[in-house]
Amino acid sequence: MKVAISLPDTVFSQAEALASQMAVTRSRLYTIALTEFLERRQSQSVTARLDDVYSQERANVSPDLAAAQRSRLKQSAW
Repeated sequence: MKVAISLPDTVFSQAEALASQMAVTRSRLYTIALTEFLERRQSQSVTARLDDVYSQERANVSPDLAAAQRSRLKQSAW
């Protein structure tokens, strides 16, 4: 499908340079970018819904397991 859009000059210039660097057409670059954006938004939406579901119920985690989880989280790089 053909679509006409308006972009700021700087965004257009950066996109042109990236398309050239990647050796893809402008259309292909925009398709890649929009696909990645949509996938990320869908993933965020799923996460938000899961957060909502799990915030409704109290977790029944044993104190020992909760302590082990907290300890492990402190060791993880976020």
